[in-house]
Formats: sequence, structure tokens, C-alpha cells
Amino acid sequence: MKKGIFVAAFILSGVVLAACGPAAPEPLEMTIRMSEFAFEPNIIEAKVGQQVTLNLVNEGALEHEIMFGRNMMMGDAGQPNGYETDMFMMAGMEPTVTFGDGMEEGMDMGDEEMGMTGTEEHGGFMVSLPGMGNQIGTMSFTVTEEMLGEWEFGCFEQEGIHYEQGMYGTMVVTQ
Repeated sequence: MKKGIFVAAFILSGVVLAACGPAAPEPLEMTIRMSEFAFEPNIIEAKVGQQVTLNLVNEGALEHEIMFGRNMMMGDAGQPNGYETDMFMMAGMEPTVTFGDGMEEGMDMGDEEMGMTGTEEHGGFMVSLPGMGNQIGTMSFTVTEEMLGEWEFGCFEQEGIHYEQGMYGTMVVTQ
């Protein structure tokens, strides 16, 4: 009898503790403005399990892109050229990307139309928006455990000149 009461109390306490666990974080939606040569804001703070939606707006005259990674690498000519570790590849996922026309894009770097996504040019996942007047795109993903820590996001257009001019920021992922 005492053993049955103990087992019941143990199970009940486990259920109560599970119910008191941390709630899923509220979704994060923010607008990232791209211009010559900056991201505004240039800091993103997210939590594991959080649904993140980044509204990307290119307000500049030039084409801009956004990539997330660690350990910036140099191209053959000694210019910044992407990241050694791509955040999305590390997490085993690809974000959902849509553009101002509502179209969802895939991994087609040969597409010269507005809003390209892909991995070929710089060796990581990127979203690219042409310049000349408020081009927009949306990038959505759920933050995973593999994304914990500090990441950089940057633009490597014009053979890294945008990055060299200060077009990068920081994404911090916490529990």
C-alpha cells in the first residue's frame, strides 16, 4: 500500500514539474533595414524554440544580401566572402523565404529576378534583394539548439566591399 502511494506521489510530482517548465518563447518578428552599408538594427536576440520572422527591407540603391554564420572567410583575391560555418546548415534546416510579391523562393542562384536565395556564390544560405527602392522579403525559421551562441550576419556583395564597409551585425541565441 505504501509503495503504491509513493509511486502515485512520484508520478503526480513529475506531472506538476513538467507543467511548471518553461513556456515556449513568444514569436519574434522584427524588421531589418539594409542600406549603404549597414543593417538596422544590427543586433538580433533570439531564444531556442522561438519562431523568428525577419522582415528584410532593402532601402539602398545597391543590391544587398543577408547571410548568417561564423568565421568569416576570405576569397581568392583576399576579400570577405561568406562564412566557414553557415548557421542554417549547422542547424540542418532552411528558412522559409518569401518576397514582396508573396512568391516563395528556393535555392536557385541562376534566377536573376528580385529576391534570390541560395548557397553557391558565397558558400552559405543567403537572401538577396535588389536595390532601387524598398525591395522587401521575409525570412522565417524556428531557432534550434544547434544555433546556441553568437553568430554574425553580413552582406558580401561587390566582392566583399559591403562587409568591409561595416555591413554586418550579431545574432545572439540563448536558452
